[in-house]
Amino acid sequence: MSEQAKSIIKKKKRQKFFIIFVQFLIVIGFFLGWEYLAQNKIINSFIFSSPSRIMETLQGLIITGELWEHILTTLYETILAFTIGISAGFVIAIILYEFPILAKIIDPFLTMINSLPKVALGPIIIIWAGANTKSIIVMALLINLIVSIMNIYNGFQGVDEMKIKLLKSFGANKKQILRYLIIPESKRTIISSLKINISMTLIGVIMGEFLVSKKGIGYLIIYGTQVFNLNLVMTGILVLILLSFIIYEIVSFIEKKLST
Repeated sequence: MSEQAKSIIKKKKRQKFFIIFVQFLIVIGFFLGWEYLAQNKIINSFIFSSPSRIMETLQGLIITGELWEHILTTLYETILAFTIGISAGFVIAIILYEFPILAKIIDPFLTMINSLPKVALGPIIIIWAGANTKSIIVMALLINLIVSIMNIYNGFQGVDEMKIKLLKSFGANKKQILRYLIIPESKRTIISSLKINISMTLIGVIMGEFLVSKKGIGYLIIYGTQVFNLNLVMTGILVLILLSFIIYEIVSFIEKKLST
């Protein structure tokens, strides 16, 4: 490796470290400022809570074991809905690509369903699926499935027509073109849709937990609101932010591995 290449790598590492360091300072500064405002009664700590109160609430949830129960419940529901959504989205996108007329027929309906506020369907979902985990999964699928279908299908549509014509000239059939060209060429689109899908799934799961759950981070937040315990609400939100960050980083890691 040349000295110039080594210098570029070192520069990139220093830049990455600087970015992470500044991000860390912003987070620490935010919490210190929040605590200062609450302690000096500049903001109402009953309404806005404070980092110290959140830590006390978090400690209590850890001691009783409730925190892990809520986290594991939300994780299970998210992973299940994510797996179903991305798998079904991939299969449906293939069907739509193979049958263009069907895609044109369904397109406006997909757009309408995607634009519909899913929480409005909450009461109907509860009646159909029951006030249980099924309703939460259905809610998450309503949010993530349409997005997955549209993203993956658009990726298929974006494949170079000249490459398709080239394979056809060599006698390749639809199945071979799909297997050896369309899907491999859409690899990046499919992988990037994982990030969108996981975030949409988590939103759907939390919305579902708001409506029917008796466990999970969404339940923790809505229960805190009902009993007017803002410390519990803020703790639930903080845990949700950390959980979503961890899940996003895991998916990003998988994306990097699959992209290489």
